[in-house]
Amino acid sequence: MISKDLERPQQSLEQLQRTANQQTLESLYAQSPSGSTSPALPFVALLAAVCILSFSAIFTRLSEQELSASATIFNRFWIASVTLGLWSGFQQFRQPNSEPNHQSQAWQWRDLFWFLCLGILIYGRAGTWAWSLTQTSVANSNLLHNMTPLFATLGGWLFLGHRFNRQFVMGLGLAMIGVIAIGIGDFQVGTSGLIGDGAALMSAVFYAANFLVIERLRVKFSTSTIMLCSCVVTGLLTLPIVLLGGSQLFPTSISVWLAVIALGVISQGVGQGLLTYCLKQFTSGFVSIFMLLEPLITAILAWKFFAEQLNLLNWLAFGVILSGLYLATISRGAEKSELAH
Repeated sequence: MISKDLERPQQSLEQLQRTANQQTLESLYAQSPSGSTSPALPFVALLAAVCILSFSAIFTRLSEQELSASATIFNRFWIASVTLGLWSGFQQFRQPNSEPNHQSQAWQWRDLFWFLCLGILIYGRAGTWAWSLTQTSVANSNLLHNMTPLFATLGGWLFLGHRFNRQFVMGLGLAMIGVIAIGIGDFQVGTSGLIGDGAALMSAVFYAANFLVIERLRVKFSTSTIMLCSCVVTGLLTLPIVLLGGSQLFPTSISVWLAVIALGVISQGVGQGLLTYCLKQFTSGFVSIFMLLEPLITAILAWKFFAEQLNLLNWLAFGVILSGLYLATISRGAEKSELAH
């Protein structure tokens, strides 16, 4: 009995020590960039990204009043590169002794290859979408541009090992039906509208591949590193295209300068940065489905600023899209599983 009583304080001390160690590890994990400080934080960041990116089509349309699509993309990404570079330098100056955990592994040639692929995909997505905005309406271009979930979900299933339940697939199907319905009106507009719709749909393919590559890079690299490197690569790839095309390189009016600055700082730097952050927590398929909120907001903005009319079919399609989004959000196909890595 005496020996058992003597063992009890020792066991209590060991239990307290294990509890303290566990709490320390949990606090370190919460402070780590790969950990989640709050379950609601990724949803808030994703919703903020949608609201911010909803203005991208408006800024792009304003820029294309003076610049070509390629020149708009170039200005967007060189401004974003400068902004992100200054922000990264400020962070290093404020915390000079901090070393990002994501960069603990050495760079490899395949990392450079993936960043080059990302730059090409970003240009393909931005270029085809910017050109489509000159051929069709802002609302229809943005909706078809956001057919990304169809391709992102398929790509995640084929290449990243994502698994989706029936409810998620039903939500995806409803959202796609709504997106398809919104383009029916263009069959009565003419060839120009159909070509613009086709370009917007092609941009959705590039956008889906863009999500998949970023999701792969987020395993190793931080959000700021991915954003800065991708913007620099895209800007360098776009510059010779603009020069060879003989297009005007920089804006001349204040309004267009403000539009491209907004594209670089707000849309690319903040909006796409928040999306990159969210791809650490959610699958690319779910993020792309959530982005279907963007066309609804953009269509309302286009109605407000460009007097583009929305008919009954548009509003019905928006309702179907939101229903599909709701089903996908409450399903189990949103968050990543460890098996996916």
